[in-house]
Amino acid sequence: MGITLYHFPPSAPSRCALLVCKALGLDVDVQIVDLFAKEQLKPDFVQINPQHCVPTLTDGDCTIWESRAIASYLVNVYGKDDSLYPKDPKQRAIVDQRLHFDCGTLYPRIRAICFPVLFLGEVEIDEDKKASLEEAIGFLDIFLEGNNFMAGTNLTIADISIAASLSSIIAVGWDISAYSNVAAWFAKCSLEIPGYVEANQTGADQFGKAVKSKLAPGQI
Repeated sequence: MGITLYHFPPSAPSRCALLVCKALGLDVDVQIVDLFAKEQLKPDFVQINPQHCVPTLTDGDCTIWESRAIASYLVNVYGKDDSLYPKDPKQRAIVDQRLHFDCGTLYPRIRAICFPVLFLGEVEIDEDKKASLEEAIGFLDIFLEGNNFMAGTNLTIADISIAASLSSIIAVGWDISAYSNVAAWFAKCSLEIPGYVEANQTGADQFGKAVKSKLAPGQI
């Protein structure tokens, strides 16, 4: 049995999982689960993942969801080396910290802005939510001070995860130019992450278009 990725292109975490597959050169069967159409609630998918979220990955008898868990699993099992997820405990701890920052801080602050627009009928963005996201991007700028990538000199799954998250809000129209380290890093990621345009930018653009279509003018 091969690897199957249950995927929704507008979802940043889902795009992270697909980008890691691309970075590792894996042959993956991608099955689209349309969250906008609530396909994640279909009984056959709920049987695979009772939490009914994407991305979900099946690899033989192993089923995993949560994009950062999927990313680390794929590198641990299929990576030709440990460059994307270092085995050195100190280096890995930094990668893990950045992944946890994305999962616990950056992406939730992006979601707090976009989810109510997409699904709850809100057309304006609360100023506190804007400030909260700006704070998170500011932290990224500090992480990158003196570093080429989020966890040091090399591209890792932390960069892939954070780039997928950040690309979503940039596609909505968020301006990151005030954060010079982040802007330079993001431009570098778009060129150096394998399959970036196909596996990430197209879906980010779909997400951005969906959010912008529901926002009142001048919100971003």
